Amino acid sequence: MATIFPNNLYRLRQAGSLCKAFGIKLTPSASVVQIAASAGFDALFIDLEHSTLSTNDASQLCTTGLLAGITPFVRVPYQCGDGFVQRVLDGGAMGVVFPHVSTREEAESAVSISKYPPAGKRSMTGQLPQFSYAAQPHAVVIPESNNAGSTVFVMIETQEALQNLDAIASVPGVDVLLVGSNDLSIELGIPAQFDSPVYKEALEKVSQACKKHGKIMGLAGVYDNPTIQGWAVHELAVRFILGGQDASFIAKGAKGCVDTLGRL
Repeated sequence: MATIFPNNLYRLRQAGSLCKAFGIKLTPSASVVQIAASAGFDALFIDLEHSTLSTNDASQLCTTGLLAGITPFVRVPYQCGDGFVQRVLDGGAMGVVFPHVSTREEAESAVSISKYPPAGKRSMTGQLPQFSYAAQPHAVVIPESNNAGSTVFVMIETQEALQNLDAIASVPGVDVLLVGSNDLSIELGIPAQFDSPVYKEALEKVSQACKKHGKIMGLAGVYDNPTIQGWAVHELAVRFILGGQDASFIAKGAKGCVDTLGRL
């Protein structure tokens, strides 16, 4: 019997289903995790790249997510260093999102710090949140963490990454190629133009690389656009999608409320 908390991304992928992620960049509260779980989200996307959240905030959110049955993933800042990544994993993340990965070497580095030897160079510690802080032998922690508790997301956000897709996708231990739609569209000269043939062609290339190398394709940055989202899920086989972030959910709800009240 597995002793690590289950990883919803792998469970849903095996079932051919979509893993729906709730982004957190504003609210370091257990309440927001409960809201996400009650709404039906499968994963948390805790954003340390574009927020002022701390590693302690991330750890508290991760631990709450584990207990609530919603798998926590953490996006780290670009070039944050191996020590920062290790603290995020030791704090309860079931996977790490690495932004702006453009080369095979960067993908290999992401895997290396995320995995215990022999797959990587992550340092060992005891009493991890992913194991409910229970002491476990190395023979349990290493394989279960490497196989289910350290998902490696590499974000495809640059033209260089598009040119190196095959090399990036072929790296053992990389699990997800996650399209960062906003930065990628800016790089392509079509900011936020997600209906553009240029953007769609880029996503098709990512999809082909994922299918060739058995990776999961993910999509972030496209919200309130069911046409593009549906195309990505059904035609490109996207299996991880960031549905939105707490700040945008609050802003959208607040604006809708004011608009309604203004019409009274």
